[in-house]
Amino acid sequence: MKSLVDHARSFAAHVAERAEEFTVLGAGQSPEALFITCSDSRVVPSLFTGARPGELFELRTAGNIVPDYRSHHPAAETATIEYAVRVLGVRDVIVCGHSHCGAVNALMSGGDLSDLPAVRGWLEHAAVQPETTVPLSPDLAEAVQRHAVAQLERLHTHPCVAERVAAGTLRVHAWYYEVHTGAVQEYRPRDNSFRPL
Repeated sequence: MKSLVDHARSFAAHVAERAEEFTVLGAGQSPEALFITCSDSRVVPSLFTGARPGELFELRTAGNIVPDYRSHHPAAETATIEYAVRVLGVRDVIVCGHSHCGAVNALMSGGDLSDLPAVRGWLEHAAVQPETTVPLSPDLAEAVQRHAVAQLERLHTHPCVAERVAAGTLRVHAWYYEVHTGAVQEYRPRDNSFRPL
């Protein structure tokens, strides 16, 4: 915690050195993309995308899960997606899964989550179990990739996403990030596979 506090204390001086850049941020935001990824502390989107402040609107959920759209039961995730797409006008939405994902591991293994009722409920009601065609690897690569594609498909249940995709003003992507190598792959629908960016 000390390193976090020390950095927070010195951050204002760093901002003062880049005053013009941060003054623009004070006037509002205009991010390029909505980046939906896992809450996992090893996944830092700005680190591997090089995004500067104001370029990514982030939604982080356990397992980068995108819940189905339900107008009668609004949720924070749905509100974030709607705001990014309708108000901020992002041009791209990226759903990014990652290697060694605990949520996908829990989905695949069916482990005992009785001591984690909120996690169990989130996984049961907000996720589709990813199908795999090969035995699970330690990094869960194929399972995580299938899971990311399933979440990408769920995005289309959100009217704001479906409308803009149909109009050609919004693109959606599924990415896979390897925490142990830093490599990023993108889903290619044509051949139903992930390839390096």
